[in-house]
Amino acid sequence: MEHLNIGFVLKIFFSTYLYDILTNASVVKNKIPVLLCCNKTDKVTAHTKDFIRKQMEKEIEELRASRSAVSTADIANDFTLGIEGEVFSFTHCLNKVSVAEASGLTGETDQILLAAQANDFNQDIDITWGDGRGNILNNGTLVNLALDQSSGSGFQSKAEYLYGKVDMQIKLVPGNSAGTVTTFYLKSQGLTWDEIDFEFLGNVSGDPYILHTNVYTQGKGDREQQFYLWFDPTAEFHNYSILWNPSHIVFYVDEKPIREFNNLEAMNVAYPKNQPMRMYGSLWNADDWATRGGLVKTNWSQGPFVASFKNYNSDNACIWSSDNGTTTSTTSCSPGGSSSSSSSSTSEWFSQRGMDSSSQKVLRWVQRKFMVYNYCKDKKRFSQGLPIECKNKSKNKKVSR
Repeated sequence: MEHLNIGFVLKIFFSTYLYDILTNASVVKNKIPVLLCCNKTDKVTAHTKDFIRKQMEKEIEELRASRSAVSTADIANDFTLGIEGEVFSFTHCLNKVSVAEASGLTGETDQILLAAQANDFNQDIDITWGDGRGNILNNGTLVNLALDQSSGSGFQSKAEYLYGKVDMQIKLVPGNSAGTVTTFYLKSQGLTWDEIDFEFLGNVSGDPYILHTNVYTQGKGDREQQFYLWFDPTAEFHNYSILWNPSHIVFYVDEKPIREFNNLEAMNVAYPKNQPMRMYGSLWNADDWATRGGLVKTNWSQGPFVASFKNYNSDNACIWSSDNGTTTSTTSCSPGGSSSSSSSSTSEWFSQRGMDSSSQKVLRWVQRKFMVYNYCKDKKRFSQGLPIECKNKSKNKKVSR
């Protein structure tokens, strides 16, 4: 679209066309990203992309009222646009909507490439607590969470997932981070919740972070495994991933598997399979337990502490959706889902029943070299007997440092 004559263009053509795209069932179910490119930025009279975004949102809000928020293009699943009772924003869309500026005359097209490649946290998450300590920056490509003596901060995904592979790049708090905990995890709601945790336990300068992992099922955890990392997680961003499918859960660090939790329901071990989860990230103070069992306290003179997040990827996650609040289903990748066009990558992770021999070799290397605690070996803690899954040697092999 052009930056000029924006009112007429929006009302007559673009807003109507965009409305039909954003409510199209195939677009919504497959989370197809939409890029709005604003041309002719070289013109003095050109509007900014933020102005155009707001105008588009305003026009679509009017269309929602007049068209009852259901597209005439594809109403097979009656996908609606926006959140009932709230003024429409592109952040309400399940698929990514980006706005970029360009000039065909001068060849200034860098924003198009950046917008196409980068995930927009404005579309994916909400800052949920921290009273201004959590911020989305750099046109939605970066989240900084801060912690001071008054409060930490955190965010959660807009979407819920039932199974998926989610990735996040994180740069942890540098220097003396003792007492702080940075997190990236999946969690459901309620008193009998499910949860899959990455927690990074800070330490005094020069000592390594401890990566603390846990799996909760129906409100019960106590499945901790802890690791040192083989790099400095504060020097640059590193990738952390959770793969969760009906057969197993795998934790990855820079695409290396570090932990596997298998579905052992046949042995009466609960497994998360029915409750949709959101993705969460947070930075908070836990100096009552995080560093050396609480012996080392947070040094607030080193604050505020800041952790950074970027490149969140949930493209291979199954969004949990509700139809008129009565029926629930997952999209794209569940066996009972309504999409018939699942990608090969989705099919690969969803149907995965175990790791191949190469991945198992890497897993054994990581656990042999870097694991510092394994609940399956803590006979003192479980004096009445180790948890059932720990006794299944074919699934949870013993680890020695």
